[in-house]
Amino acid sequence: MTPPTEDAIALSVNEVNRPITAHALKQAGWLELKYSLDTILAIVMLIVCIPILAVCIVLVRLTSPGPVFFRQRRVGLHGRPFEILKLRTMRVDAEADTGPVWAQANDPRITPIGRILRKTHLDEFPQLINVIRGDMSLVGPRPERPVFVDQFRRSFRQYEKRLAVRPGITGLAQVCYKYDETHEDVRKKLAYDLLYLNKMCMLLDLSIIFLTFGRITGKGAK
Repeated sequence: MTPPTEDAIALSVNEVNRPITAHALKQAGWLELKYSLDTILAIVMLIVCIPILAVCIVLVRLTSPGPVFFRQRRVGLHGRPFEILKLRTMRVDAEADTGPVWAQANDPRITPIGRILRKTHLDEFPQLINVIRGDMSLVGPRPERPVFVDQFRRSFRQYEKRLAVRPGITGLAQVCYKYDETHEDVRKKLAYDLLYLNKMCMLLDLSIIFLTFGRITGKGAK
């Protein structure tokens, strides 16, 4: 898949006037099928990944004090909050002194095992449980924290459109762009998310999943 050009990104942000709503997407019948397939695939993937997940749980438990799982409130479909699950990669109370902040490259709050889990994205595996619960999809816009969603709603007039579908474990923005560090990064990733919502189909979802595995295991891995 060739990443969208800057012109395509600008078009998706500035000239997409067709409202994107869950109802409109349901009319095409795709969302019902997508979410059903998500549940089935998530159950299969979780069963297959149980041995890997078990090893990761032991490593987190042995190398860092605190809970194994990290739970955090995120904004999901239609703005409804839910609790996302991850393997903990930061020290406990990492934001006690700073309040909510983005993770950064070489973030000192991340534990040694946490760096490995983040680089391989193994910390994201527990989100398969979120998919099974119906909180998330395998592919979709990544869910953000309420404090940042409130900021982005004020800064980007089309940000609300991201909430028309369930958030994803991975997405077009994640395979085509880097981590958020500035508001300009958020703007560009919003463009990818809008592009995904306008083009979403089974083939696109499969392509994004394939590219995600490539980033984790291959040349594109971070």
